[in-house]
Amino acid sequence: MEPPQRLWRRLGRADLRSVPEARRELRELLRDWGKPGRSEIAELLTSELVTNALVHTDDDAVLTAVVVPGGLRVEVRDFVPRRPKVRTPDPDDDTHGRGMVLVESLADAWGVRPHGVGKSVWFELGAEAA
Repeated sequence: MEPPQRLWRRLGRADLRSVPEARRELRELLRDWGKPGRSEIAELLTSELVTNALVHTDDDAVLTAVVVPGGLRVEVRDFVPRRPKVRTPDPDDDTHGRGMVLVESLADAWGVRPHGVGKSVWFELGAEAA
């Protein structure tokens, strides 16, 4: 059995340049993974979690992605205990309030895991289309 493939990246405080870099690294990790469209969904959801961690906290974050034969798990850990909120997006605001709605609607599973300091927000996707 092949060992899982991994991506680990520390994200600097409020460094939004790391969002496209994280997407690129995930794209490389997922080059031969899943049915068509699955890696694009993974990139979108990862960028949402990374952006939320960098915009809504005033600290670093850590991105971890693990590919196993049947799927993918992505986790973004930050150091603020406040949980993300899934809220109805404001139709007049094109850019805010949609991240967790996308995660909730596109991920096969997702959640928040508290840590001693902060939390991890994670999602999972199967390699096959749902």
